[in-house]
Amino acid sequence: MGRSTTPAVAASGSWTDPDGVRMPAGEVHAWTHGTNQTVCGLALSRASLLRFPHVPWTEVQPATGADADRVQRVCPRCQAAAGGRPRRGWTRHDPRP
Repeated sequence: MGRSTTPAVAASGSWTDPDGVRMPAGEVHAWTHGTNQTVCGLALSRASLLRFPHVPWTEVQPATGADADRVQRVCPRCQAAAGGRPRRGWTRHDPRP
């Protein structure tokens, strides 16, 4: 069985939703299964981060994620490394002939 390439979430806190599922809160980082550090290089144990293997990284983005109710800060280094930001494509408004 192969590993998932989508990072999961490690967070500084947790809360329980009405369905009884533990969800991330506070500062969130991207975390890859099978490693003991975040994508940005923080050691999970030294930073006292909790693992949330059931929550994909894309779900904790405040703009679009469903599980971002109590997320206060998304690590900018993890966000750059793991993705999750909407793409800022450009378009030419006045093309030359």
